Amino acid sequence: MFDNLEIFRSAGAMARHAAQRQSVVAENIANADTPGYRAKDVTTFTPISDASRTEMRATRSSHFDAGSRTTAASIILGDQSGLSPNGNSVSLESEMFKSIEAERQHSRAMTIYKSSLDILRASLGRR
Repeated sequence: MFDNLEIFRSAGAMARHAAQRQSVVAENIANADTPGYRAKDVTTFTPISDASRTEMRATRSSHFDAGSRTTAASIILGDQSGLSPNGNSVSLESEMFKSIEAERQHSRAMTIYKSSLDILRASLGRR
């Protein structure tokens, strides 16, 4: 019954997305002076809801794995408009904003997780 609660999977996916974005931002900042380096970013986080999708189900164990899915974000090239003279497209100011957004997203995911866990504990009488 409580094996796969959607709220916990969504909070976990949001936290993983924030961690991946923070990693890409850190790589961009580390290469801010590298000639020809192109800034990267990740795709926007979109929660996957089981209720909003139809999913194929395996009827026999010999069938394909119907329950597998990935929630990882794809790494994309960031804004390439402001190239420096050496061909680098990293803007430290925008990378700092992205870092703050990733930190806020991670904090939001942890707050959702903690609140949901508190509600689950209260419903079980284990406060």
